Amino acid sequence: MLFVELQGARMPALGLGTWQLSGSTCETAVRRALDMGYRHIDTAEMYGNEAEIGRAAAASGVPRKSLFITTKIWTNHLHAKDVGPTAEASLKKLKTDYVDLLLIHWPNASVPLGETLGAMMKLKEAGKAKAIGVSNFSVGQMNEALTKHKAPVVCNQIEYHLLLNQRPILDYAHRHGMAVTAYCPLARGKLINNRTLARIGTKHGKSAAQVALRWLVQQPGVAAIPKATGEANLRANLEIFGFALDAQEMEELNRMTGNTRIIPLDWQ
Repeated sequence: MLFVELQGARMPALGLGTWQLSGSTCETAVRRALDMGYRHIDTAEMYGNEAEIGRAAAASGVPRKSLFITTKIWTNHLHAKDVGPTAEASLKKLKTDYVDLLLIHWPNASVPLGETLGAMMKLKEAGKAKAIGVSNFSVGQMNEALTKHKAPVVCNQIEYHLLLNQRPILDYAHRHGMAVTAYCPLARGKLINNRTLARIGTKHGKSAAQVALRWLVQQPGVAAIPKATGEANLRANLEIFGFALDAQEMEELNRMTGNTRIIPLDWQ
């Protein structure tokens, strides 16, 4: 397993994404993943599955200190008076005293960013969030968080895959010691039949999807959180650490990136 540095903490470069997983399907998938060796689980208030993840984690027997759990606060709870109670509710569902990373799920122009970050910093100071960050933030919004509000933001979780060039965000994050977590890392299945990925995968004895994930985690400061439920896909995703892409392959894949976005920026 590779790790991404978070200004003093370490986040496993591969995690399990759980958006649109619910009920027994979610609980079973998370427990299966933990039994296989996954230690990074990503969830959110809005996903409605924190309780299932909490049950799965508790039943797994994996020590809490060995897990990296991320959750996010939704846009209707970003006022200072709501941030604390929302986080506390998440902690209760997750059956934990703290989360490793607490994110603003999506920017909300009607709530001052400094108000939200101030409340999140109090949670960090209280030990209820080991680190704080953002999701779906632009370079300008990242800059506001860091320079205007002096917030210790360590990560921006964004849609990132081979079909979507996110170079401005990556460059800004790298310059300021921030990590990037890629959601939708396989572009919702649009990459599994890609000929370039398949060709490179054949050379390494890997699938197109494994090459696409390896391209992400091989970049400095980048983690990926693919969603999977079945044993075969969960295991295949874990097996991206048994090979490496060479410089020529990385550059060829870098040239593939385009402007295909799966999640519209105005989705929320």
